[in-house]
Amino acid sequence: METSAWAPLQDKVFRGLWIGVLASNAGTWMQTVGASWRLVHEPDAATYVSLVQTATMLPVLLLALPSGTLADTFDRRRLLLGVQLGLFAVAAALTALTAADRMPPALLLVFTFLLGVGQALTLPTWQAVIPEVVPRDELAAASALGAVNTNLARSAGPAVAGLIVAHAGVPVVFGLNAVSFAVFAAALIRWRRPPQGGTTHAERFGPALRAGGRYVRYSPVVRRTLLRVLLFVLPGSVVWGLLPLVADRELGMGPSGYGVLLAALGVGAILGALLMPRIRERVPPNRLLILSGTVYAAALLIVALVPYAMAVVPALVVAGLAWMAQVSRMNASMQLFLPNWVRARGFAVYQVVFAGGQAFGAFAWGQVTQAWGLRAAYLAAAAFMVLGTATVRWLPLREQTGDRSPAAYWPEPHLMLEPHLDEGPVLVTATWRVKPENRAAFVAAMQAVRRSRQRTGATRWGLFRNGEHAGDFVEVYLVPTWEEHLRQHEGRLTTSDEREEEHAVALAEGPATVTHLLPAHSPVPPPHRHPRTD
Repeated sequence: METSAWAPLQDKVFRGLWIGVLASNAGTWMQTVGASWRLVHEPDAATYVSLVQTATMLPVLLLALPSGTLADTFDRRRLLLGVQLGLFAVAAALTALTAADRMPPALLLVFTFLLGVGQALTLPTWQAVIPEVVPRDELAAASALGAVNTNLARSAGPAVAGLIVAHAGVPVVFGLNAVSFAVFAAALIRWRRPPQGGTTHAERFGPALRAGGRYVRYSPVVRRTLLRVLLFVLPGSVVWGLLPLVADRELGMGPSGYGVLLAALGVGAILGALLMPRIRERVPPNRLLILSGTVYAAALLIVALVPYAMAVVPALVVAGLAWMAQVSRMNASMQLFLPNWVRARGFAVYQVVFAGGQAFGAFAWGQVTQAWGLRAAYLAAAAFMVLGTATVRWLPLREQTGDRSPAAYWPEPHLMLEPHLDEGPVLVTATWRVKPENRAAFVAAMQAVRRSRQRTGATRWGLFRNGEHAGDFVEVYLVPTWEEHLRQHEGRLTTSDEREEEHAVALAEGPATVTHLLPAHSPVPPPHRHPRTD
């Protein structure tokens, strides 16, 4: 049974943080408008204005994965709070210097880049925080509210900034952006994050970064979700990238008309949030992807072929609804699948794919427009949207309904002498004895175990038959360091991993006999053998 679209907002913690994020997002869009307007009358204005977008988006592409790693290795509340306070200081300095007329274009771009760095640190951390404050059955609704948040900010921020620039000036816009960070910081101060369970020592940055990349590499669910995001965002970005040209060239609506078109997209997103609970009850996830992709393509065709505002505005409302349906579905899939220990890193990769797809798509459609015209760009994007949507049949979104809560079900390894945490690589072998009638099923079951080992730390894995004893299977996997293997024991495994391993154990004659092999130069005595499912 689906929960209400607004159910997460009944929780005062989530409500406060959501409002804080809304203020921060709106302030960021206001900052972009203010910075662009500040540069409009400079020599080489076209170059400077385009660099505002570059300075805003480039940090997300460069720093999303490192920032996700920080969010998984440090207290997320404190990290978010520190970033918002830092952004407040940067925005306040920008406001003061602009008001004093001491803001040359190059320095403005530097400040814009610094604000972009703060946003790159905020995005994956906020996504990782949501499951901490929202029950699992409300995650889909929370994801939809996240899309509403983004679209409200994208619609209202530029419109408000335009009015303020016209009546009060650019410094006031920059000042309100600083206030928006203070609002988010205040919400974080009020939130008392419960103590988080985990390992006894913090994960180091370098190994944590590699572990995040390895998790995505060996997670078919995550990889498929990222592929579906890319197939939708690449053609879908034509709307966001070329909408100013539609307002100006096709509809003759001017800057105020551009605000109306953005508002139409935002209204569609809000309607989508209201309708999504009922839609999810009646439409399976992959059918929803097909339906929303087809609707979005139809909206692109209307924008391309009907140069009348009375047709384009409703089409953009529908496009906003379809965009929200796709994005919230992908976001919810990630929220439900990623375990807590790697959630921010997983969302960082998601953010890179999403932002990179938008940036590359907007650039590509701009080049198509330059060569063949605006209508051709929208028609081509609609065709690619249809093709991408058709691939759902062969590349469906993989749903994961298993329990992703931590499960430390491996017993502590007992060695003759404890190796140093940096000792490695560690070769772990597990010998399983299997009856003839279960061998085929056992081999099949071990493929799920393989993925579990690789997601949580193993760089190599293999399953071998013992030539001298036909009933013995030897599982072998390599872990970079002893610390990485201990983290497998201490919290990287989930209840789903435990159930998959229990299935393999049920097909064998009891738990495996495990050996830990360390490098020959290690001072550790010969490895100790003990039975367990490692």
